[in-house]
Amino acid sequence: MSSPLSHIRVLDLSRQLAGPWSAQMLADYGADVIKVERPKVGDDMRHYGPPFVKGPDGKETQECPFFLAANRGKRSVTIDIGSSDGQALIRSMVAHCDVVIENYRVGTLARYGLGYEDLRKIKPDLIYCSITGFGQDGPYKDHAGYDSVLQAMSGIMSITGEPDDSPGGGAQKTGMPVSDFSAGLNATVAMLAALMHRERTGEGQYIDIALMDTSMSLLPVEILRHLQLGEVPQRIGLKSRNMVPAQAFHAADGQLVLAVGTDDQFRKLMEGMGRPELGVDPRFATNRLRKQNRDTLIPLLEELFKQQPVAHWVAALTRRAVPCGPVNDIKQVFEDPQVQHRGMKMQMAHPTIGQVTLLGNPAKLSVTPPQYRRPPPLLGEHTHEILREFAGVDEAKLIELVSRGVV
Repeated sequence: MSSPLSHIRVLDLSRQLAGPWSAQMLADYGADVIKVERPKVGDDMRHYGPPFVKGPDGKETQECPFFLAANRGKRSVTIDIGSSDGQALIRSMVAHCDVVIENYRVGTLARYGLGYEDLRKIKPDLIYCSITGFGQDGPYKDHAGYDSVLQAMSGIMSITGEPDDSPGGGAQKTGMPVSDFSAGLNATVAMLAALMHRERTGEGQYIDIALMDTSMSLLPVEILRHLQLGEVPQRIGLKSRNMVPAQAFHAADGQLVLAVGTDDQFRKLMEGMGRPELGVDPRFATNRLRKQNRDTLIPLLEELFKQQPVAHWVAALTRRAVPCGPVNDIKQVFEDPQVQHRGMKMQMAHPTIGQVTLLGNPAKLSVTPPQYRRPPPLLGEHTHEILREFAGVDEAKLIELVSRGVV
């Protein structure tokens, strides 16, 4: 089966989550991704445990979910890029690569002679992607950028959670590192765009990705409400800012979320709940009226939902094309027949874990679907083969570099 990026080689100098996540997506589409890690230590995310995954014997391995989640499809080579010999190895490898991804602090790799201007002299059509908290310029360019900090500074926390005057109110971060993932996704899109430009023109380029910028890009509606209307959106919990009823409700045995977007859907909702007269009630006939009378409508719905379990309501409302669904925990997500059908859980053979279960790529391409060729690598698992292949290092030189801690 053909892979759209099988002709592309990526040198992944990134650590943590955003850069590795981006590089993993390129690997899924066939790119040969070489992950460069520190000798003996590796990517910090290798140590983000407990928990650590257990092997076939039931004992804990050294593999943790953080690293496994963002590093399949790669080969791992250990190189001390702080040493002159390590820097020379990187430069030798760059001549055989199309893309470099890095997330060091601004200027760090340039001090090592590994910045974009240095490496483009070796590979003029190189695509070089830097991912940092605040970008390569501006007053915050030297500040460290971590997901929770960027969620706070970008405005995400200001609209996430219950209102300040409600129980449990106050700033909340999302349940997953959305700033990291948004940066990784935007980096992938930018690199693919740069590769297409290079195919037409032969020209490489530099890509500057900032978590601050990409986090803000997740708030287009809220930001436009401010820029165009002068509003400062606030936290409203599980309610929709625009639609009523569109929020979570407690049923007899759990929660479900309702998202009624049209007046017709509201009428069908009330039919499905056995109260068709409310669907044509003058107080609730339009979304504007439902917003005005939210405090009357929502308590009525809350009492109705409590009378039956989640499955009853989801079945009854889905039959009437009313958008709704259960609030699943992660275990329940993978018990869902739709998730099982879509193949979002996949397994690969791993040298220490045995069969490692991973989250699949969500994209379904008819001709060039994602392929899972390698499990997340052990630290330095491919050092010797990569240095022989791309840096011309023979066995005697390898032994010497290992003895000095360069690799």
